[in-house]
Amino acid sequence: MSQNNPQRDTSLYLPTSVKEMKALGWDRPDVVLFSGDAYVDHPSFGAAVIGRTLQNAGYKVAIVPQPNWQDDLRDFRKFGEPRLFFGVSAGAMDSMVNHYTANRRKRSDDAYTPGGRHGARPDYPTIVYSDILKRIFPDIPVIAGGIEASLRRLSHYDYWQDRLRPSILLDTAADIIIYGMGEKPIVEIAKRLESGISIREITDIPQTALLLPSVQIPVADDNNIILNSFEECIKDKSKQSRNFMHIEQQSNRMNGAILWQQYGDKVVKINPMLPPLTTEEVDKSFDLPYTRLPHPRYYGKTIPAYEMIRHSVCMHRGCFGGCSFCTISAHQGKFIASRSKQSILSEVERVTRMPDFKGYISDLGGPSANMWSMRGKNIDICKKCMKPSCLHPKPCPNLNTDHSPLLDLYRSVDAIPGIKKSFIGSGVRYDLSMHATGNRNIDSANRKYNEELIEKHVSGRLKVAPEHTEDKVLNLMRKPSFSQFYDFKKIFDDVNRKCGIKQQLIPYFISSHPGCTEIDMAELAVKTKNLDMHLEQVQDFTPTPMTLATEIYYSGIHPYTGERVFCATRPEEKLAQRQYFFWYDKTYRQQIIKSLQRLKRSDLISQLFPNSFTSKYQGHNRHKKH
Repeated sequence: MSQNNPQRDTSLYLPTSVKEMKALGWDRPDVVLFSGDAYVDHPSFGAAVIGRTLQNAGYKVAIVPQPNWQDDLRDFRKFGEPRLFFGVSAGAMDSMVNHYTANRRKRSDDAYTPGGRHGARPDYPTIVYSDILKRIFPDIPVIAGGIEASLRRLSHYDYWQDRLRPSILLDTAADIIIYGMGEKPIVEIAKRLESGISIREITDIPQTALLLPSVQIPVADDNNIILNSFEECIKDKSKQSRNFMHIEQQSNRMNGAILWQQYGDKVVKINPMLPPLTTEEVDKSFDLPYTRLPHPRYYGKTIPAYEMIRHSVCMHRGCFGGCSFCTISAHQGKFIASRSKQSILSEVERVTRMPDFKGYISDLGGPSANMWSMRGKNIDICKKCMKPSCLHPKPCPNLNTDHSPLLDLYRSVDAIPGIKKSFIGSGVRYDLSMHATGNRNIDSANRKYNEELIEKHVSGRLKVAPEHTEDKVLNLMRKPSFSQFYDFKKIFDDVNRKCGIKQQLIPYFISSHPGCTEIDMAELAVKTKNLDMHLEQVQDFTPTPMTLATEIYYSGIHPYTGERVFCATRPEEKLAQRQYFFWYDKTYRQQIIKSLQRLKRSDLISQLFPNSFTSKYQGHNRHKKH
């Protein structure tokens, strides 16, 4: 072993084997973490963050990445009983999103596994790992966390099984779930267990969910919201829809209420979200002694998810966009927890010292790249707010949208020796950077931000996410009008022309989102054709747990208005929408023409395929715009 070489020296990591543990002088660990991902010691990987956080609090932490659940279960037994508890996470993604496409077909790869190999984790690892641990060690507490547990903490629609599932607490043997970002709750649980408090007595820690006898349900008041029971939701989809409104609102409050949902003679209690971490607290998490590398056990192997972020730096947590199809706010909340400028610059300097670094930061970003350092001007207003988005239907007047701190940060990063260029690879909210505040200084700084972003921080292709072109669909998505994309594209083209550069603007689009029809997709095809775009960044809507769009897809009802919403749910409906992305492919031409004939929209045929518009279409109704 090469000492002090982080690629080979296992002593610089959390131990993954008894041999590594013994080399550290331990007899047994205090905590053993099980993860569905490979162990990458980097702040973008949740198991590493939780492990390093517990280690920093004085606990001995071991980790078992991607345990074999199909053999004699030796991976689950190897460390024996930890002194305090087992921690379980499915990994950085919900396992069903990781395993299956929008068409419910099994994926052939897994970006969080060495070599991209599939099959290294089961479906629903949170359930599988927890059940195995409880069978082997029935008296040791099991704490579940991560995206999968977090987004399945209450009754939820599971697209892959096409049914409403109960809280994951009903399906797993875990004692407690930590939802959201778990550094504070996990340390508090460890402290209480160490003090001799039983796991069954730990019922009040924020950002935890637990299963209790239903006799403990209190009377509804400002601090306790009683949701419709699981049994009621099964019988009436509108009640599940109504539940979601409360769940989303409380997930995006600074000081939320406790949620209760009954399941027969049991009740799930969801303690409120913690307020956003302070800058000092976020810095503390990111500044822990990560090696920023995969564990030496993977030496010589490639982990695709790590390759994507190895030279990137995350600047904040949270997102106040509130997009209908996105899970970020349900997990991280809408309030931005920003790192300090110095913490970010220090990490950039560490990246420059990596042996394979060539001078290019691949991403200075976050859930949305340009929300760093932004918050409400009057925090007292934010404390009362229950809106899930600060940008829809228009930016909140209490939101500080000043991009000048970001500009200063970008310039400071680029001034660091060894940096040739820093790119912004995360999504940019152009509706945020283009918003006219009426403040001359802020509006000027924001214009400058857009110009410098395009001129200096694009790696040939700038990816943005308008998601659709039609306003009624965009409104359901909680996204701005497509007219703003035209405005941003004009800025993009002007900067390219002025600077003598040739870059591409790459938009993301979604088909089959709730509220979207075939005609909406045909209109999208026409508008993107007129922009001379052959789309490549496209996807069919995939319902994932705990998003507004998923609840509409499942129930057909908008939770906030009670109105019925059309949803393409059958495979043939979804394929009929998706084909419009590829209007330029002759394979789809005849089918698109037939579809538009059926829809009596010959005008759209003439716009998509002018050479195909002959007299045989002239008799069709030329439209009433849908």
